[in-house]
Amino acid sequence: MKLQGSMTALATPFRGGALDEDAYRALVRQQLAGGTAGLVPCGTTGEAVTMTAAEKVRAVRVVVEEAKGRVPVVAGAGSNSTADTIEAMGRVREVGADAALVVTPYYNKPNQAGLIEHYRACVRAHPGFPIVVYNVPGRTGGDILPETMQRLCELEEIVAIKEATASMVRAVDLREKCGPRLTMLSGDDFTVVPFIACGGEGVISVSSNVAPRLMADLVEAARRGERERALELQVRLNPLHRLLFAEPNPIPVKWALHLMGMFGPEIRLPLVPLGEPHRIALATELRRLGLLS
Repeated sequence: MKLQGSMTALATPFRGGALDEDAYRALVRQQLAGGTAGLVPCGTTGEAVTMTAAEKVRAVRVVVEEAKGRVPVVAGAGSNSTADTIEAMGRVREVGADAALVVTPYYNKPNQAGLIEHYRACVRAHPGFPIVVYNVPGRTGGDILPETMQRLCELEEIVAIKEATASMVRAVDLREKCGPRLTMLSGDDFTVVPFIACGGEGVISVSSNVAPRLMADLVEAARRGERERALELQVRLNPLHRLLFAEPNPIPVKWALHLMGMFGPEIRLPLVPLGEPHRIALATELRRLGLLS
């Protein structure tokens, strides 16, 4: 299983308070047609923290069914509870996910020793099931350090990290401590090109929900060393990235998908739909990119 290229952190469509399965399948098919190299359901962008366990299992099952083994499915299974994380990993593994995306525990703010024991417990409970560590300090209140990742690389099941600090110093430090044994995936759409230059293999992207082909082309150009083409695409997409993070993710991306006719506008509290000024700007940018008629 290769984790590389542009992988999409899938948004989750809801209708009448429930998973809109038809819209979700259509989104996955659009991603595959657009060259997306991996599918990541039930993460931050997927509003997983507001979904029930049964909803998340159904969502992952749908993505696995649509993917049909053509690209890896890395399913969100993280929690601030180690026991809950282990249970969630079992559920997504049972329905066919290729790996689990396991965020560093949030709110209770474990130290580095606690983080090591958290991931060790997950590995012990699910030997042979790959884990992508998800480091996003801006949301979790904690930061898994390169030295800690170096120790976790002793575990075969720890195959990759989604690094969302947007720090190239961090990317280089990870490469120094872990070498090519650890696959590095960016968690930041704004810095894909420099991240890949620092040893990254791809991105788990929000923007690829609405622009899968452009994001796939961007990552492919960067991985092939086509500097001018990669930079051109990074700059071209920069206004879209800004607008998709103008309000907390996934508020803007869900509204963009609504404008594109992919989703209804429904989003779960405590998030609310995109504010009016950003709606106008987002629609304008989607038209500029040829994503909205």
